[in-house]
Amino acid sequence: MGANIIGILKNSENVILEKWTENQLNIMSYNDDLISSQEIKEQSEELLSALLKNLNEQNLGNGDAPEFDEVVEALSDLSISRAKLGFSPKETGLFVNGMKNAIMDVLEAELSEAPADLYAGSKKLNSLFDNFNIVTFETFIRGREEVIIRQTDEISEISTPVIRVWEGILALPIIGTLDSARTQVVMENLLEAIVETGSSIAILDISGVPAVDSLVAQHLMKTVAATRLMGAECVISGIRPEIAQTIVHLGIDLSNIITKASLAHALRFSFQSLKLEVRKQQTPANR
Repeated sequence: MGANIIGILKNSENVILEKWTENQLNIMSYNDDLISSQEIKEQSEELLSALLKNLNEQNLGNGDAPEFDEVVEALSDLSISRAKLGFSPKETGLFVNGMKNAIMDVLEAELSEAPADLYAGSKKLNSLFDNFNIVTFETFIRGREEVIIRQTDEISEISTPVIRVWEGILALPIIGTLDSARTQVVMENLLEAIVETGSSIAILDISGVPAVDSLVAQHLMKTVAATRLMGAECVISGIRPEIAQTIVHLGIDLSNIITKASLAHALRFSFQSLKLEVRKQQTPANR
């Protein structure tokens, strides 16, 4: 290339930054609740500075060049942080492409009389930013996966509460589908509660489980077996008529497990097992 592309870009850093940030604030759709205009300006300045500082004639067009490690790291941090804030991949991609568009605007203005140099420079810059966009997309997806995993763990903890309903009696209402990972959480929470409280009866209420198949039944039986190994009796409540029919049709044997139609029935059974009696207090007549 005859034109000094690198020199033009470095001398025009302030112009590129101004065009880029103005484009983001006026055209790019962003949410004030997620990121402020000041943060956009700071992120843009940091990324542009890292790019121009490491850009040279040899690596122009080669996004895999080691000189761009700082740029790739900055892009990765930015993509992950935006993913966690709730930005879409499109919005993050527009952020990176906005820098390329601002750079191309400057080159077009400076090389309007040298179309061959403009074409060659544009081709290399497009290749460079294609690499940057791939980095942005990959790290964005990784950031969203981290958010999903964290939220899944939090939901699992919330959806498997162990409740001490009476001295010696625990209840664990299960809502949603049981899978292997969730069964492990249920087991751990229940067994820890048995040890902490010294309870002898644990009630698994499956009223909120939409359907029971052979896999769900197998998970329930594993939980019952683990509970018994801890010296406690396990009662399964919330057996609805449709679930009872499904269990029979599947040929699942729950004969060695205590089952009750509702949580109230399971509590009544638990009181009887512990030789407890709950009586309604008689209101004394007014004299």
